[in-house]
Amino acid sequence: MTITNVWNKVNLNIDQVSQLTGVKKTTLRYWEKEFSDYLKPERTDTQRRQYSLEEVEKVSVLKKLIEEEKYKSAGVRLKLGLGLGAPPAGPNQEPPG
Repeated sequence: MTITNVWNKVNLNIDQVSQLTGVKKTTLRYWEKEFSDYLKPERTDTQRRQYSLEEVEKVSVLKKLIEEEKYKSAGVRLKLGLGLGAPPAGPNQEPPG
């Protein structure tokens, strides 16, 4: 087994990712919902989040865009090529789909 294979199997829990990146756990949970098509940590059988090193890198990208470059959620989505998503339904409109 090579070092690359070992690194690809490393998973960190939300506490470890928070300490490593400096992003609060509540923020990580929010980003997971807000950018669900970008940030998708795996879940254990007991539903605990497990972040691969690739997911940790994605957290770092989100942190840079939001905290350093001051993008709002819509700007982050556009910057990452995720699109804006469907607009919320108004009071007299039915939800899309």
